[in-house]
Amino acid sequence: MEYTKNCIIMHSIQELEQLLPPGCHLFFIGIGGVSMSALAMIAKEKGYCVSGSDRAVSRNTEMLEEAGITVHHCHDAANITGCDAVIYNAAIGEDNPEYAQAKRNGLPLVYRSCFLSFLMRGYRHGIGIAGMHGKTTTSAMLSHLFLYAGRDPAILIGAPIPELGHDFHSGTGEDFIFEACEYKDSFLSFHPSIAVVLNEEMDHPDYFKSLEQIKESFHRYMEIPGSEGLDIVNADDENVLDSVRGCSAECVTFGIENPGAEYRAADITYPDGCAEFHVLHNGEPFCHVHLSVPGQHNVLNALACAAAADRCGLAPAVIGEGLSTFTGAGRRMEFKGYLRNCPNRVPVYDDFGHHPSEIRTTLEGAHRMNCQRLICVYQPHTYSRTAELFEDFVTAFDGCDAVYFADIYAARETNTYGVSSSQLADRIAHAVYAPDREALAAHLCATAQKGDLILIMGAGDIAAFADAIADPNA
Repeated sequence: MEYTKNCIIMHSIQELEQLLPPGCHLFFIGIGGVSMSALAMIAKEKGYCVSGSDRAVSRNTEMLEEAGITVHHCHDAANITGCDAVIYNAAIGEDNPEYAQAKRNGLPLVYRSCFLSFLMRGYRHGIGIAGMHGKTTTSAMLSHLFLYAGRDPAILIGAPIPELGHDFHSGTGEDFIFEACEYKDSFLSFHPSIAVVLNEEMDHPDYFKSLEQIKESFHRYMEIPGSEGLDIVNADDENVLDSVRGCSAECVTFGIENPGAEYRAADITYPDGCAEFHVLHNGEPFCHVHLSVPGQHNVLNALACAAAADRCGLAPAVIGEGLSTFTGAGRRMEFKGYLRNCPNRVPVYDDFGHHPSEIRTTLEGAHRMNCQRLICVYQPHTYSRTAELFEDFVTAFDGCDAVYFADIYAARETNTYGVSSSQLADRIAHAVYAPDREALAAHLCATAQKGDLILIMGAGDIAAFADAIADPNA
């Protein structure tokens, strides 16, 4: 057992087999979170007694309670009474009363990614999707593909998959598909046999202090599969190629621009705003794909999936068909309906993007949908990211006609950076600072025109605004 900075306690799978016998009582701090709620449900399905805490009432906590899991809507030391172990994540500090009480009582404190690795044991293929951007979409796309092929994988990702209605699946097959998050090096406690890396660039400045630190972390992640495993990497990203050098796993590449990529896309067109192309494997025809999700970034995502699926034994024709029938993941350019109380039938989309690169890519994909004006409502996520990447954010919205900035979503931070959304709006000619959501909704209804597309973006609570202004039944 090792105590590290950031209160992260790492356990080996062998240790957890001793600490978490079947049927013991597990308590999840922050159980309403996307990944924590999914882990809690999987744990319950595997026979553990499960309870947890989360201040907010949400669809996730309601789902958990409907499944018979006790959720305390406060953080209190008394909540862990009778529990055998506590599961927590990087957002939980030592001052959390449940964490502190578990430590005083000598209860096992198990980090989220360690617990996930424990659940993964016994699967032939553990496929971890990593990268600064695109993890959720790609893991959802790959999950859909394996489900389409009848492989019934275990799944744990960051957004609901349409055919499942949620973001997890226990599965009965030999494959486990999961997101491998880089924040605070969480992905280094996973044990994938296939490590997929989509891209690398500067992000999470509250933890990563340089691009070199990020590249070193991804190198360590790609070392995990070892000589018996695979690294599947984006050959168009020089940072990724730098990180994979020297790793002992077999390196499989995909790309659009790099002629040396093993899996490549050729003859890309956008007949309906979504890419149609041929996948080549070592220069030879492999399969044909016509995506149902927009943007060139999804071509790269599809190539990563094709490479992983091929190496896991799926037939090329099935891969092409499965990729073509994927309709997206929750909050990834998700169509929410048409703008309420507006006669001009203006579509509203919702997207999780919160990094300048993600914003540019999403706006590029939206433009291929043939809108006349692209209107964006954006909520910056964390003060540290906004401050560190401020100049990048200033130019990230060049691809839209108007952008409205909500206040920064603090998440785990306090504003010690002196940064604000109004400062961003002041630097962008077509931007408006709009902290009053009710007033903004009224303004959009009054000014939206036929041919407009409204895109709500951000990783905080701005998704609620998309739900409020869009009528899914219109």
